[in-house]
Amino acid sequence: MPSTPESVSSPSRNPYATLFAHPGAARFSISGAVARLPMSMVGIGILLMVEGIYKSYELGGVISAAYIIAQAICSPQLAKLVDKRGQAKIMRPAIVISAVSLVALIICAITQAPIWTLFAFAILTGSTIGSIGAMVRARWSHVIDSPKDLHTAYSLESAIDEMIFVVGPIAATMLATSVASFAGLIVPLFFMVIGGFWFLSNRDTEPPAVTYAKDDKVKSVLLNPALLCVIAVFICIGGLFGATDVTTIAFAEEQGKKELAGVILGIFALGSGISGLGYGARQWASPLWQRFAFGIIGLAVGVSLFLFATNLWVLAGVMFVTGFAISPTLINGNNLVQLVVSPRQLTEGLTWVGTALGAGVAVGSAVAGGQIDNHGAHAGFFIVMYAAAVSVVVVLVSLPALRKRTAVQPHTITEMDLTKPDTEPGVEPQQ
Repeated sequence: MPSTPESVSSPSRNPYATLFAHPGAARFSISGAVARLPMSMVGIGILLMVEGIYKSYELGGVISAAYIIAQAICSPQLAKLVDKRGQAKIMRPAIVISAVSLVALIICAITQAPIWTLFAFAILTGSTIGSIGAMVRARWSHVIDSPKDLHTAYSLESAIDEMIFVVGPIAATMLATSVASFAGLIVPLFFMVIGGFWFLSNRDTEPPAVTYAKDDKVKSVLLNPALLCVIAVFICIGGLFGATDVTTIAFAEEQGKKELAGVILGIFALGSGISGLGYGARQWASPLWQRFAFGIIGLAVGVSLFLFATNLWVLAGVMFVTGFAISPTLINGNNLVQLVVSPRQLTEGLTWVGTALGAGVAVGSAVAGGQIDNHGAHAGFFIVMYAAAVSVVVVLVSLPALRKRTAVQPHTITEMDLTKPDTEPGVEPQQ
């Protein structure tokens, strides 16, 4: 791990300034933010392009779902290769394949090629796009010695994610509806290539890859019970988010103000972003597993109140307050992964929880959409409430495993596992 400069360890009034005092930190964080802008634009961009050309929301939704499913299945496998062989070595060719596939998808749609070609290139794009967010967090774990600073770093990245999920869909929609149906994919294509290669060019902060001896048996990260608990909770949270997005749009349409749906969802994310930055600026003495559980419960209570909103502005107010529970909960989930997963499998572990969140969003939006079609917008809010209830049950059931695996204090784990090379038999840093 790169040595920490003396200036970094000195007290600072601004914890975020302390983060960027680490050599190379600003470069990989900013370039990583640019590189992961596509994560909130490609899915909706595919839907809008296909609908604009083929005049079918159903076809657009199915092709977009194929992209999302491919990403959910393949991103953890790419992350496993990244942990073993290094970020640049794996992701440079992956980004090229993903970008070329996305260009081919756009061309096939414009020329109205056979439908199967759209599915093929959407799947290939999703299967090679990877998870830049997990790689950014892995770099923070590599360059930072202090668990307090790591908490702040993860908080910063969660706030960036929130901003991306607010700006991305709005930008993709505006481009697709006011410029050209495929324009919503051109911008993420640009950011994918430019941002991705910029991020990967920062070799000085890239975590070292590890090689394994032939007789060194590495357990699957999915055999880690604590990680499985976090994954299960994140699936439920994703379902809650997906149902909220679809239901908010439907509720705004019922109110005759569909154009305000994006603003309302933006207010939800704004509350989350503010809380994420504030949460990261403070150090917490309570156990991480406990904060994670309280965050889930608080989020569940807040979203359950959506059902009682009588108009958009009441909903916006409740969403803004409830949003304050989102980022801290996601931050705590990522911090739990950092504690319970081996450093040599960290990127894979972080990718799995991100994949779980995305999969939950897809399921939640689909289930809520079906209920809305049959029973109206408030039926969607019931799905939000059900997802919230399930998330609470799952986190309560998971507490014994999470408490057991995080019994060692975070600073001990960080100093023991993250600031030193692996010393297990058969594992050596790759030269």
